[in-house]
Amino acid sequence: MEHTIEAFKREESLGARHSGAAAASDGKIHIERTQYPYVTGSSVLGIKYKDGILLAADMAASYGSTKRYKSFQRLKPVGKHAVIGASGEMSDFQQISTMLDELTLRDQMWDDSNTLGPHEIHSYLNRIMYQRRNKFDPLWNNIILGGVKNGKKYLGVVSMIGVHFEDDHVATGFGQHLARPELRKQWRADMTLEEGVRLLEKCLLVLYYRDRSSINKYQIAKVTEEGVTISSPFAIETNWELEAFQNPTKNAEGSW
Repeated sequence: MEHTIEAFKREESLGARHSGAAAASDGKIHIERTQYPYVTGSSVLGIKYKDGILLAADMAASYGSTKRYKSFQRLKPVGKHAVIGASGEMSDFQQISTMLDELTLRDQMWDDSNTLGPHEIHSYLNRIMYQRRNKFDPLWNNIILGGVKNGKKYLGVVSMIGVHFEDDHVATGFGQHLARPELRKQWRADMTLEEGVRLLEKCLLVLYYRDRSSINKYQIAKVTEEGVTISSPFAIETNWELEAFQNPTKNAEGSW
């Protein structure tokens, strides 16, 4: 009988660990959030242009290597002056979105004609991500935040462990390796809206060719002094007739 009771206790303990729940010394159950990403989004790109900020991302949310959700919006307005885009675990992104909605609501309740700007929101995200990292319960996202307030453009990124910086162009995921070289070569501070969109589309096309988690369905967010606008979903024309795609192992060392 005692052996049976001990077995039940072991099973309950094992089940709690697998469900993300853990019993503390006070007997209460504490729920942990994602410790391993399941439904994830790929790269997000961001650039400054002459009149504001542009962010771009596809609409895929992958369950492992399966492109499970193909209409998941990974760009979100935050207040009147900023927009965020996230790669990584999408449930954690939804949690961050809820926290930012609450922050924006509290800011509005003051009714003092002053609103949070992109720099303040970025600082808030830095503290949240670093605090969760210190609790060994991180929010599994890399986030880009862009905004414009009082004529000042702001573009920054924060990682899942709280590493953060500002730049004229940023990227997350594979975009750091595949898109940033192109952005470094072609970005200019005086780019028009049309030139900025073309540059982002070129980088998105490279990611679509090279990143298996990407899909050909995108949105671009524009932030200016007037506010935030997120485009309708669109696709980019592709060309799979290139020789490298037809025979990818040609002239490769050690190929069969």
